[in-house]
Amino acid sequence: MPPHRRRPPAPVLLILLFLAVACPGEGAGDDTAAADPGNVTASAPLACSELSRVCTAFIAFPAAGEAANASVLESMFDAAPGDLTADAAANPGYAFIRKNCSCLASRTYLANTTYTVPSAAAAAAATPNVTAADVAAAAYAGLAVPPPGGPALRPPRPGAVVALHLLCGCSSGPWNYLLSYVGVDGDMVESLSSRFGASMDAIEAANGMAGPDPITTGKVYYIPLNSVPGQPYAVISPPSPTPAPAPAQNTFSDVSEHHSTKFPYGWVIGSMGVALALIAIALLVLVLCKLSQYNPQSPNNQGKSPDQSISHKFQLLKSGSFCYGSGRYLCCQFGNVKQSRTDGGDHHMNIPKGVVVDVFDREKPIVFTYQEILASTDSFSDANLLGHGTYGSVYYGVLRDQEVAIKRMTATKTKEFIVEMKVLCKVHHASLVELIGYAASKDELFLIYEYSQKGSLKNHLHDPQSKGYTSLSWIYRVQIALDAARGLEYIHEHTKDHYVHRDIKSSNILLDESFRAKISDFGLAKLVVKSTDTEASVTKVVGTFGYLAPEYLRDGLATTKSDVYAFGVVLFELISGKEAITRTDRMNEGSNSERRSLASVMLTALRNCRNSMYMGSLKDCIDPNLMDLYPHDSVYKMAMLAKQCVEEDPVLRPDMKQAVITLSQILLSSIEWEATLAGNSQVFSGLVAGR
Repeated sequence: MPPHRRRPPAPVLLILLFLAVACPGEGAGDDTAAADPGNVTASAPLACSELSRVCTAFIAFPAAGEAANASVLESMFDAAPGDLTADAAANPGYAFIRKNCSCLASRTYLANTTYTVPSAAAAAAATPNVTAADVAAAAYAGLAVPPPGGPALRPPRPGAVVALHLLCGCSSGPWNYLLSYVGVDGDMVESLSSRFGASMDAIEAANGMAGPDPITTGKVYYIPLNSVPGQPYAVISPPSPTPAPAPAQNTFSDVSEHHSTKFPYGWVIGSMGVALALIAIALLVLVLCKLSQYNPQSPNNQGKSPDQSISHKFQLLKSGSFCYGSGRYLCCQFGNVKQSRTDGGDHHMNIPKGVVVDVFDREKPIVFTYQEILASTDSFSDANLLGHGTYGSVYYGVLRDQEVAIKRMTATKTKEFIVEMKVLCKVHHASLVELIGYAASKDELFLIYEYSQKGSLKNHLHDPQSKGYTSLSWIYRVQIALDAARGLEYIHEHTKDHYVHRDIKSSNILLDESFRAKISDFGLAKLVVKSTDTEASVTKVVGTFGYLAPEYLRDGLATTKSDVYAFGVVLFELISGKEAITRTDRMNEGSNSERRSLASVMLTALRNCRNSMYMGSLKDCIDPNLMDLYPHDSVYKMAMLAKQCVEEDPVLRPDMKQAVITLSQILLSSIEWEATLAGNSQVFSGLVAGR
């Protein structure tokens, strides 16, 4: 599950807030000016002329103390782990955040994020002149401004969600990226040129400087770059002070402190001898341990099967943890195992050929025994049945003190079993369901995933009350759409090997306990074959009718745009609450009905929908479970995005990066709409933890 939004460190925030409010003329005044997009003397957004232009930009954020924590930065800037790099050599250290920057209607380049006001900052800012927007802008050190027209005058209540624009830029010159950087005391154009590898002329041109003007402290400058700045991100910590030399204890220390020219041969030779002796002892112990471990006659190994040895390793783990070692996705090694059944018969783990040997590179899932699977599901009782997937049934279980979902497949589905394991062992994202492990028997295969407490999106959209599920508020629907879009964008563009899911639908979008969405069921996923003209994979048509793109049905051509089409259908489901194949009453045949695709129904309704004020028949298609509690402009924008996604010509469909940008903007405007109704979006829809 995705981590809760981390709050920025209270001491840093309080200092910035004090400067922004109490000292507007001393450095922090630029932050205050930055909060006003109309103030061109300080950090005004960069102007643009090509509306809807989108590019990749970077933001330099001074990371020190807790603010250097990757989780904090990911939360503050709405960034994925792969979007962070760092310049730890600088003092102070800087984190570089990759963002999608777009030219908005205000004809300025901006990126979107939201900020949750921590309780410490709210208490310190309890004055009539400080708003939630002031607190949020101060936390970003002059890199963020509140959107114009937003509820900027709200007091800084603890937990309040504030929409913000990040200052960014798209290159209009021969550079690949622009980096947003806040000037600090001592900066010069020459020093920035040396530090970031950009020419002085390029920096001056990108910022409209007439010459080598002085760098204004607190003002945002745009540094042109041709490559990604920094190195892979690690927590930046301040350099530890050099320990003071120990007081003299003996004659040798006295000689050392006075820089004697006499070299201490005796000490060096003695130290080397001790080191060699320790190495020899360590090697001897290691050899003895290996011999003991692998000797079948060893007393410690007599009577133990390989599976029992593996089980012993996992008994050493912390409760609730599945993998040993370091790193979030470091998975455990495995091999062929043979389980002795309690009924006296042997039950072999028939691992499909090709799974064990190097199929997952460095990341390998955990092997569970068939007995563990049986025990965790109460022998696959109907009470534990969660549903039926494309290639098998899914059961609830508890394995080693952790809730899991177990997909049960027949041995004839070996191909799909291997495909799903290959994909999920290589791709990891907060919006993709996480594979934990697998098991196998003579006739069946099992995949073990993290458990999604709220079930599938389908159950919450299509007649949820009759199924015992709750209906979703508008905010939740937009957040779910954004989560799913981010997951698709990740497998389409940001993985080493690009994938097409081929089975995007509402039943394959799962919800965790916070109603955050995760894409599941990768049994049909395929690698995208790259060529000079397109990215496609010709294959037999598989998937679910109602979600299949026209060109995929016609030619069997699976592309990322096929997934975009299916995602557009899911957006129509979120708006209407109807299924992908729906029944509509015939005009001339009384109560008879015909089956039509939801896409065709919604496209018909959109033909006479001029704008958000005159939605025409689209209003009749909106899910009645929303009870008219939704912003018309946001529903209209999502419907128009869905319309673009299901265009007949795949070239006209947006990619998932564009969908993520549009949905981010819809979510921000929806949060602002909700706040005007209830004063606090947390009260109204239960949207907690900001992100």
